Amino acid sequence: MGVREKKGTILPAGESFNAKEASKKLRRAMKGLGTDEDGIIDVLTGYCNTELQQIREEYKILYERCLHEDLSDELGGHFGKLVSYILMKREVFDAFCLRHAIEGTGTNEITLIELLSSRNNKQLKAIKLEYKRVFKKDLESDIINDTSGYFRKLLVDLAAADRDENEQIEAGLVREDAKALYKAGEAMFGTDESKFIEILGNRSVPHLHGVFDEYKKINPKGIEEAIISETSGDFQKGLLSVVTFVTDPLSYFATCFHETLDGPGTDDERLIQLVVSHCEVDLQNVKEVYEKKYHKSLVRAIEEDTSGDYRRLLVRLVDPEDSDKEVSKP
Repeated sequence: MGVREKKGTILPAGESFNAKEASKKLRRAMKGLGTDEDGIIDVLTGYCNTELQQIREEYKILYERCLHEDLSDELGGHFGKLVSYILMKREVFDAFCLRHAIEGTGTNEITLIELLSSRNNKQLKAIKLEYKRVFKKDLESDIINDTSGYFRKLLVDLAAADRDENEQIEAGLVREDAKALYKAGEAMFGTDESKFIEILGNRSVPHLHGVFDEYKKINPKGIEEAIISETSGDFQKGLLSVVTFVTDPLSYFATCFHETLDGPGTDDERLIQLVVSHCEVDLQNVKEVYEKKYHKSLVRAIEEDTSGDYRRLLVRLVDPEDSDKEVSKP
C-alpha cells in the first residue's frame, strides 16, 4: 500500500488571487461602527498562508497600516487569537507556540513534544532561526533552562534538527537497534534511557518503522509497552509521542484533537494551534481518521465545544465547504 497523499483543507486561491481586493475587503470589514466578522472569516479561510503574507504586504502599501495590529484592535478572545495565529508566517507561528509553551510559570510539555517530534530538519532549522530573530533567545538554551532530566535530553535531541532523513534502511542496523532497545530496557535491571533517546531521537522514520517491527519479534508486546514499563512522566510521554507519530502520524494528530475536546472544558490554545498547524498540510486526512476513530466528525466535535465567531472560523478552517459558509471570496 502506498503512502497516503496529504491533503489540507485550506488551499491556494491560485489564479483568482487578488491581494489588493482582499486587502480592501478586510479594510471595509473594520471601518465604521462595528466589525464585519463575516468578511474577515471569508478572507482568512479563502487563501493559503503564502497568499495571506502577500495580502499583509498589500494592506500596508494601500493603507500604511499593519493588518495584524488593526485586526488585533478590532477583535478579542479566542476569535482574535485564532485570527492572529492564522496571519503569522508558519515558521514564526511554530516559534511562537514553542515560546508560549516555555515562558511564564510552568511548561506546556505537550506542545513541546508535539511540535519537536513532528517537524522535519528543514522546518526545525527555520523555526529556530525565527525563534532567535523574534525573541532574541536560543530555543535549545530555553528548553535546557525550562525542563529537566531525560525529558530535557530528549527535547534537546529533537530540537537539534539532526535526525537521519535517508529513506533507505539497512537491515543489519535495524536489527542492532531493536536489540539495543531491548537490552536498554526490558533485558536489564533498570533502564538505559540514553539509548532510547539516541535511537528514537536520531534515526530516520523508515528506519524506526523497521526497528519497531523487529522489536516485536524479540518481544511481541512491542516498543510502546516497553516504554510504558521502563519509563515514566514527561519522558515517557515524549518517547510515546515519537513512536506514535512515526507509526501513524494521522492517528497521532487525531488523538491530539480528541484530547483538546474530550471531557469538561476545551484546551482552546492547543486546539487553535492544531487547526492552524494542519489546515494547509493534512487536516483533510486527520479529519477522516478522527471520524473513524471516535465515530464523530471533527467539525461536530468542535461545534459542540465552541461558540460564536470563534466556532465559525474554526469550522471554516476545518471544512471550508461546510454549510455555515455564508459569504463568498472577494
